[in-house]
Amino acid sequence: MADTGPRSIPHALGPHVALPLGGIGTGNLALGADGGLRQWQLHNIGNHRGDLPGSFFALRVSQWEPPFDAVRILQAPAPAAEQTHTPLVNDDHVPNWQRELLEQAEPMPESTFTGQYPFGRVDFHDETLPVQVSLEAFTPFVPLDVQNSSLPAALFTLTLTNHDVTPVAAWLGGAIQNAVGGDGVLAPDGVRAPGYGGNVNRVNRDGGWTNLVLENPSLSADHPGAGSMVLACDAPLTTALPAWTSPHQFLDFMRSRQPFGPQDWAHMPSWIADPQPTGTWSQARPSPTGATWNGGLAGQIDVPPGQSVQVRFVLTWHFPNRYVNFTQFGGIRPEWGATRHRLGNHYTTVHADALAVSRQVQQQWKGLESVSRRWVRTVAGSGLSATETEHLLAQAAIIRSPSFFRDEDGRFYGFEGVHGASTTMWSGDVGGSCPLNCTHVFAYAQGLAKLFPELERSMRRTQFEVMQAPPGFIPHRLIAPTHLPQLWDRPIGGPGEPALDGMLATVLQTYREVRTGAGQDWLRTYWPNIHRLLEYVAASWDPQGTGMLHGIQPSTHDIDLAGLNTFMGTYWLAALRAGEELARLLGHTDIATRWREWFERSSVAYDDALFTGEYYIQVLEEGDPTKFQWERGCLSDQLIGQWWAHTLDLGYLLPADHVRTALASVVRHNLRTGFDGFDHPFRSFAVQDETGLLMCSWPHGGRPATPTRYCDEVWTGIEQQVAAHCLMEGLTEEADAILTGLWARYDGRRRNPYNQVECGDHYVRALSGWTVLEARTGHRWDATTGTLQVAAMPDGGWPVLTDGGWGTLRPVPDGVELTCRHGRFEIERLVVDGQDLLGGPLMLATGEGRTIR
Repeated sequence: MADTGPRSIPHALGPHVALPLGGIGTGNLALGADGGLRQWQLHNIGNHRGDLPGSFFALRVSQWEPPFDAVRILQAPAPAAEQTHTPLVNDDHVPNWQRELLEQAEPMPESTFTGQYPFGRVDFHDETLPVQVSLEAFTPFVPLDVQNSSLPAALFTLTLTNHDVTPVAAWLGGAIQNAVGGDGVLAPDGVRAPGYGGNVNRVNRDGGWTNLVLENPSLSADHPGAGSMVLACDAPLTTALPAWTSPHQFLDFMRSRQPFGPQDWAHMPSWIADPQPTGTWSQARPSPTGATWNGGLAGQIDVPPGQSVQVRFVLTWHFPNRYVNFTQFGGIRPEWGATRHRLGNHYTTVHADALAVSRQVQQQWKGLESVSRRWVRTVAGSGLSATETEHLLAQAAIIRSPSFFRDEDGRFYGFEGVHGASTTMWSGDVGGSCPLNCTHVFAYAQGLAKLFPELERSMRRTQFEVMQAPPGFIPHRLIAPTHLPQLWDRPIGGPGEPALDGMLATVLQTYREVRTGAGQDWLRTYWPNIHRLLEYVAASWDPQGTGMLHGIQPSTHDIDLAGLNTFMGTYWLAALRAGEELARLLGHTDIATRWREWFERSSVAYDDALFTGEYYIQVLEEGDPTKFQWERGCLSDQLIGQWWAHTLDLGYLLPADHVRTALASVVRHNLRTGFDGFDHPFRSFAVQDETGLLMCSWPHGGRPATPTRYCDEVWTGIEQQVAAHCLMEGLTEEADAILTGLWARYDGRRRNPYNQVECGDHYVRALSGWTVLEARTGHRWDATTGTLQVAAMPDGGWPVLTDGGWGTLRPVPDGVELTCRHGRFEIERLVVDGQDLLGGPLMLATGEGRTIR
């Protein structure tokens, strides 16, 4: 199969496309559909407006006969309008310096973007040049391999194809600003910014690569901006302009290049930046206070007629000093003192500096690229459509956004998202949104647990060992560092008291982690926490043993729900079933039996009290507040616990026919096609002619004076949860209607396919979308029994993922073929479309396959 992978979707008009480049917990930059580099977020803080002026790619092309010489900025012209005016997003923002550069220098006239995460490719179109130009970028991404998926690196391959009849001499230039000392918040004005000064750029040639090392030795080791960066190029004849201040200086440097042969520099020391006799002799001293240096590399190549030549660039970074640079919930704590607590970065403990990262990537590029492409081919080469492939692969971009980080001890943390255009009205647009490890938002997130289960287990460890209070409850936010007092005795925020849905989801997540390979020893360690948590919930919300939860129920809607409702009720039912299964795994039969009886009582009670024959409503009890409730409304999340239950093979929580009827009613009443004239009292996530699933509607009237908060909003995390559940119930048309609308909203024209937005960019609730893939393919993996299940397969088969490896399962004559593409499969039972196909244990290593008849 071709390395590029099949069925990429071209985005010729994608002003919002911004492909994140960077590893897990390392920060990012982004590649736009126009070829521009933007959204620089390397300094341990999220900032979609993060900018590094003077950072770009350029091309010079020359021919002797007939005489031809041209220099181009490898970026298409910016749209005439500053933005497309989509509310609450800014992925289409083009920095002013890029606009000015593209007006003063010559850009490429047009570009087309295609992407299958983690790869993005920009094809440039310029009929006046004798070459065709493309730029492909990626950061290594290997499910289950946290280390290689956490490299602080962006890898670029520039390809020139000579479509003329005469040879072409070309120079491919990469330019970068030395950002060491910057704060990642204030955009530099050219080369000037607070924090800059004393910056030094030097050249290092090693192993066929030319490295431009960007440092600032004047900074103390614990300075927040201390670190290093490296830009490297693999063209054998690469010259450097280590220090310059204006892009035009670098473009003049490229114009001054003379073609050299392979031996022309053999006698020169490797540290010389520009061995060309007519090159610049200037050597910069450390940059002055308040300023830095830009630097650049120019790789020389010759391109014969009809042939293609590639040049690779790699950008790496290393900023070790992460501090608590976000406002924590729970009010001001004077006892903490006037200090910024250090957290550090795990990724910087793996490598000494950015040059060490660069050398590793240079040495392992082929293998890292190969396994990353293998993952893309595993998904793209299956029976999934091109649109499904693009958007489901893009789920992983959230995990590698600044929404997540790891401290220097390896503990994994997540914000709800990254502050941006959707948060400016209440919290600005820089930093992490709603810290930290929010249980009620992560209750939707499924992709992390399947792609990198060890990181998800780290979050469970933090919940049980740090966040859980002695009585058993778990606050829905974490205070960092973890040695500080947690939110056990004060209002939290969003909502004020510990979120009940987040606590119930913790039970479900724990069972999920066991099914994805955590093991019984791990479960045994945290069993007392689970037992204490469930008993706390029962005693606090159902002290009379009615089977239903009563009273105030703090929730992910940032308010207190109340009364009898199946949003919290199905969470409760699913948690009882998961608790039962966990108890049975450890031999606690008496507890399992008790929770099973409670579940059966609860299931009947909820269905009898709340099902109208069309959907499940909310019934308030005496003394319950009426503010922020929905009562007779149709809530899209009314069956969220059933979605969870299906992902964990826990069976039906309520009568199956009632579940299907209610779910179909949700789509019929809440899926809106067109938002012209629609009143958005809060935030607008779907506008004009777009389609989106409202959180709640009142199809038969009865909307409360103050309805449940956010009821008129469209959240992708809910949309994907409901769509996946529809697929699980066989409601394919309903699922397709939701997903078609969602993916059209995020197709690059009005929103970024790599950035689903809610309360911030790269919002983690959107990781519910991973269950769309599982529901589409019928994929279930249970490590406790070694059972892999999938649905009936099309000719292309399905991608499969266990805790030990991933690969493909496809139909062949008289059977199926299972192939391990990475890691190791250890399977005891294989079920395809309900049929048990495996007669005994099956073990496969990377590259091995087996036909099963």
